[in-house]
Amino acid sequence: MASVGSGELQSANIFIPQEWSDAADTISYDSNTSPAPVALVCGPKNSGKTTLSRLLVNVLLQRYKKVAYLDTDVGQTEFTPPGLLSLTTIDKITSDLSIPCLKTPERCFFFGDISSKRDPKTYLACIFALYDHYRKTYLLSIGGSPGNAAVPLVINTTGWVKGKLYLLSNLFRLVWSLFFIYRICISAVSKNLPAGAFWLDDDNGAVATLIEVNSARQDSFNRSVLVQKDARLLRDLRVMAYFRQCFPSDMKITTIKELSRALAAHPPYEILISSIKIKHLHCEVPKSEVFYSLNATIVGLAVDSEDSENFPDCVGLGIVRAIDTFKHVLYVITPVPKSSLQKVDLLLQGFIEIPTCLLQVQGCTSPYMSADVLPSA
Repeated sequence: MASVGSGELQSANIFIPQEWSDAADTISYDSNTSPAPVALVCGPKNSGKTTLSRLLVNVLLQRYKKVAYLDTDVGQTEFTPPGLLSLTTIDKITSDLSIPCLKTPERCFFFGDISSKRDPKTYLACIFALYDHYRKTYLLSIGGSPGNAAVPLVINTTGWVKGKLYLLSNLFRLVWSLFFIYRICISAVSKNLPAGAFWLDDDNGAVATLIEVNSARQDSFNRSVLVQKDARLLRDLRVMAYFRQCFPSDMKITTIKELSRALAAHPPYEILISSIKIKHLHCEVPKSEVFYSLNATIVGLAVDSEDSENFPDCVGLGIVRAIDTFKHVLYVITPVPKSSLQKVDLLLQGFIEIPTCLLQVQGCTSPYMSADVLPSA
């Protein structure tokens, strides 16, 4: 198999060193079709984990019909808006590694924050649930279900900082016997993850294949360094790209101002308060303040699970445009199709913020009278 580090997979804004190409090819050369390989990418913040993950997906798609992608970075998500933990399947090679794109995940949970630090226990439990879904769907059923061909998995992790070793160790222990670990390093040793199989308490059998690569970005002294990114701006752009989906792709919306005005004028869905439950994540809100806290916020639109051990599936995000306490209705703007929205019976509020620029719209009145009414359950 030819190296994929150059040629059609390069882009004007992304440089793939030969070291990365060789490391990515390893997973294809060394893996059998069953069980499919699992690759986990880790490293410091802004070291290129997402780019390497995209490269691995492209390499695997040359051998497999589709690849599953488990995104555990709630602050810098790959296929969803921020605040979501998701499992997505990809079946087409990405020609430009510099361009992120939104995809509908196979399954996702609304964590409701851009960091795991408020609730690391729930964060890990959601990831374990997503991996368990992958395992049951694509690993355990291969022998008995001819429709499920081998599907490899790429796991993109959150940026390593001191204090997250507990999270990463638990994540590694989840699938350590199955996967390749791609560890990105930079010249500043103190910012790197510990060397070796740090997640193992002792010698207990086989160890995953550990592949170490240097960050693609280098300074004038040929030292591997971090890529400088404006994380908040990138999150805002992801949120705006998500809600841009409320409108036809051929509709002329090319600036933030045009999107702001389009959203302010967009007819919201009208949801009966009696048909849904409301849950605040990571904080307690007095019952008398529930509606005040919801107004003009981003919420997760979820389908509550009858099983208390499972997390509610999230079908997307919505903006609570207004609340009419006299009519007992919520007005919600969302790109989620009406057929999916009718299943929603739970609103989850976290700390995902509406970009400030979308709130600064003057001279627009939301058309509440033309709201699209959803029937109560």
